[in-house]
Amino acid sequence: MSLKLWHKVIIGMVLGAICGFIFGKDAEILKPIGTIYINCLKMVIVPLIFFAVLYGVTNISDASTLGRVGLKALSIYSCTTIFAVTTGLLFASFFKPGIGININLEIDPNKHEKTKELSDILMNIIPSNPVEAMATSNTLQIVVFAFFTGFCLVLIGERGREVKNFVSSAAHLVFKMIELIIKLTPYGVFAIMAWVIGEHGLGVMVALSKFLYVVLAALFTQYMIFGVLLSIVGLKPWPFYRKMVDIQTMAFATSSSKATLALSMQDVHNKLGVSKETVGFVLPLGASMNMDATAIYLGITTVFFAQIIGMTLTPAQYCVVIFTATIGSIGAAGFPGGGIVMMSMVLSSVGIPLECISIIIGIDRILDMIRTTINITGDCAVTVIVDKLENTLDKKRYYAKLEDIKNKVF
Repeated sequence: MSLKLWHKVIIGMVLGAICGFIFGKDAEILKPIGTIYINCLKMVIVPLIFFAVLYGVTNISDASTLGRVGLKALSIYSCTTIFAVTTGLLFASFFKPGIGININLEIDPNKHEKTKELSDILMNIIPSNPVEAMATSNTLQIVVFAFFTGFCLVLIGERGREVKNFVSSAAHLVFKMIELIIKLTPYGVFAIMAWVIGEHGLGVMVALSKFLYVVLAALFTQYMIFGVLLSIVGLKPWPFYRKMVDIQTMAFATSSSKATLALSMQDVHNKLGVSKETVGFVLPLGASMNMDATAIYLGITTVFFAQIIGMTLTPAQYCVVIFTATIGSIGAAGFPGGGIVMMSMVLSSVGIPLECISIIIGIDRILDMIRTTINITGDCAVTVIVDKLENTLDKKRYYAKLEDIKNKVF
C-alpha cells in the first residue's frame, strides 16, 4: 500500500526531529535543502495568488454576486480576528503567564525601534505600482490588484472572453507547478525540522513552559470555535476536521499559509465540495489577510510582556490592542517579517518596550508552525461557511468518505 502525502510528511518530520536532537548544531548542514524547498514554494506564490484570485473572480459572472461573496468573506474574517485577539487577551489575563518570570532586559528608554504606523499599514493595502507589488511579494496588494482586474473583466462581459481564457490556462499551469513541488514536501520537511530542533533544541521551551501552555490552550480554543461556526451554519464539523489533515500537516511543516495555498484550494474543492468560484476567491483572500492564530498570539504576548515588566494595562489599552492587532493582521501581511511588524506595532501602541520581543524569539519559530496550522484551518473554515451561505456547497461531497471521493463513489 502506497503512503499518502501526509504519511510521508509526518515521517519526514519525525526523522528530522530525531536527527536534529541527535546531531544538534551539526544538523545545520541540512538547512540548504529546506531553504531550496521553501524557495521552490516561494517561486510560485506570486503567480499563484494573482491568477488564483483572478480566476476565482472571473468565474463569477454576476458583479452583484461577487460583491456579496466578498462582503461575507471580509465580514467573517474580521469577526473571527477580533474574537481571536480578545481570546488571547482573556487567556493571558486569567492565567498570568508573565507573573514570576524574572528576565533582565537592557532597555534604553530613549532608543526604540521605529515601527510601522497604523496609517502606513492601511495605505499600504492599495498598490501604487502593481508590478512593484509583485516584485516585492506584497501579497495583500497583489490580491487587491487581482480582485480589481477580475472585477473589471466581469463588468466588460463578453469583450473580455479571450483574457478570461488566458487567465484560466495560466491558473491551471500554476496549479500543476505547485502539484509537482508538493511532491518534494517530505524531503523539505525533514531538513527543516532537523535544523529547527538542532538550532533551538528543546530546553528553551522548558523555561517558558507556562507561556507555551497558555498560547497552546488559546489556539486550541480557537480551533474548536471553527467547528462551532460550521455548526451554526448547519454543517457537522467532524468531516471538515478529518479532511483537513493533509493541509494542516503541510502548514505545520512549512509555516506558511501561502505555501499551503495550492493544496488548500485543491482539497477544499475536491474533499469538502466547495465551489471553484468561492475557493478561488475566498481562500487566497484569507491567506493574505486572515491570521486568527497570530492575532491570539499578539494578544497573549502583549499581556505577557506587560506582566513581566510590571505594567498594568487599562481597559482603553486593551481596546487599542484589539484594534491594532485586527488591522495589523490585515495590513501587515504585505510586509516581509509581517509577524514581527505586527507585534512591534501593537506593543508600541500601548507603550511596551520593543526589547521585550527578544524574550520569545527563541521559541517563536516552533510556535509559528502551530499558528500557521490554525491560520490555514480558519481560512478553510470561512471558505466552507461562505460557500454554504451562498448555497453552492456540495453537501454530498462534504459528508462523503475520503475513500469514496478517491474512488469517485459518493
